[in-house]
Amino acid sequence: MQFLKNVLATITGLFLFCLLSFLFFIIIAIAAGGSNDDVVTVKDNSVIELDIKDVQNDYAGKFYNDKLSFLNDTPHDGLIDVLKAIEAAKTDDKIKGITITNSTSRLGIAQNKALRDKLEDFKASGKFIVAYSDNFSQSDYYLNSVADTIYMNPIADLDFKGLSSEVMFYKDFQEKTGIKMEVIRHGKYKSAVEPFLSNSMSEANREQISELLNSVWTSVADDISKSRNIPVDSLNSIANNLSARTAEMAKDRKLIDKIGYEDEFHAGIKHALKVEKDEDYNSVSILDYVQANSIKDLLSDAKDEIAVVYAQGEIRSGDGALTIIAEGAMRKALKEARENEDVKAVVLRVNSPGGSALTSELIWREIELTKQVKPVVVSMGNYAASGGYYISCGANRIFAEPGTITGSIGVFGMLPNLSQLSNNLGIHTEKVSTHDNSAGYSLFTPLEDETRAIITESVENIYTTFVNRVAKGRNMSFEQVDSIAQGRVWAGTEAVKNGLVDEIGGLDDAIAYAAKLGKTESYKTVNYPEFEMTFDQFLAGKSGLPFAQSKEDMIKEEIGEENYIMLERIRRINQLRGNQVILPYEITIR
Repeated sequence: MQFLKNVLATITGLFLFCLLSFLFFIIIAIAAGGSNDDVVTVKDNSVIELDIKDVQNDYAGKFYNDKLSFLNDTPHDGLIDVLKAIEAAKTDDKIKGITITNSTSRLGIAQNKALRDKLEDFKASGKFIVAYSDNFSQSDYYLNSVADTIYMNPIADLDFKGLSSEVMFYKDFQEKTGIKMEVIRHGKYKSAVEPFLSNSMSEANREQISELLNSVWTSVADDISKSRNIPVDSLNSIANNLSARTAEMAKDRKLIDKIGYEDEFHAGIKHALKVEKDEDYNSVSILDYVQANSIKDLLSDAKDEIAVVYAQGEIRSGDGALTIIAEGAMRKALKEARENEDVKAVVLRVNSPGGSALTSELIWREIELTKQVKPVVVSMGNYAASGGYYISCGANRIFAEPGTITGSIGVFGMLPNLSQLSNNLGIHTEKVSTHDNSAGYSLFTPLEDETRAIITESVENIYTTFVNRVAKGRNMSFEQVDSIAQGRVWAGTEAVKNGLVDEIGGLDDAIAYAAKLGKTESYKTVNYPEFEMTFDQFLAGKSGLPFAQSKEDMIKEEIGEENYIMLERIRRINQLRGNQVILPYEITIR
């Protein structure tokens, strides 16, 4: 018995030793990683390599842990960090140009537009931008077309064909399986629910998608036309006939400049930098340059501040996260900004398709409270639609990019119903209740007329409230808003014409306007909100240890990114609770 006790004690001791050693090495790795981040050296005669495959969100976030201070973190891999770094590179004597090599972007159309505009501004300083690709997707070509010189591999493909949106319909699927979605909506254009009601697209939905795609394409084609000096009509002809699909065809139509290999591309850069052929030229990745540039930001002696509050992701209840907008984090951020005497104005950066109607109302209220103390200006990203527009509509001024998808002023409620499926399987349900409405809604019985009437009343009340919020914020009548609402989506350029947006412009324009309203000329920007970082989240997202991968990362690895996105959409539909003010679909340029 004593022998077994000794063995058990030894095993326990070894386990504790391994655990403590593991934690010790984790802390050492954090310290070493932090010190390495602080020593990013930019050499003379360097170029920035614009690799943005890991850049997806506008805001990379701030993270804190009250008990474990080493978990406090401020990443610098957001789009806003990249834009600031490119701005700094304009006047950095060490930086001679920017290279884009086989870039793949996860950014949306408005984000790509913002990055492209910043690169145009960089070029205006007299420095060069050159690009190379083994294959160009349409989205990547849009960004790369800003370059002075574009190289393409001899056997590469260029995807340039215009935009399209595909919608799947589930009416027959519901009838065959017995799994049905009960839908109550307001807005003839609120097509998030249309796939559950029909087997084909309504004329209203076809109209709005067509006009939206054409508006976004016009913005894309105009930018490419200016950079490449090709008439828009010619670009449309090229897209219609797929007449730039090969490297030779793309060069003949002036979409690219040179056909060659990557080594020839690098040789051209060496020549521009006056570096010998057998030597390497100095380069720094954009995220390393961001890190170096972030240290300079800390040295700003400006006392006045413009608070930039990032609202990115779907709108849900709770505390929120980096890509989830919730009342907890938003309320805290807006309260801190309005109570901070150094903050002279607030910019709300919205990149959201919407979500919970209740949460949208709660955030709208916080913005109204903030407006009573200091100006609030909205900058719209890829999406500021439905609930994303709800939280924006009361601002002192609203900026959007040409390709921003906005509007979608409509409401729907959607309830899954399994009564037909359960009947098909021989499962039957009966209720016993004390009052007429005490049972509420059941998945296993058909939606009753009285229940439908109550839900419809709720949807109508929220729609009326939504339209009134917009009417007040935009200084319009209820009827004026209603005529452009009904769930219809608009591109930024069209939203300016109908009064939902004040001005076309990016985040920098919104910040400058907010500073003007706040009566300050010397200021720095401060980013909100902050999110709590748990140790589990740190291990899953920051450690790089394969056994500490998050569930999401493991699923992505097994089934691929695109299949994961599809599963996420299905999961989000299943999680919808209460009435929703959310964008009907996603548009991705490929």
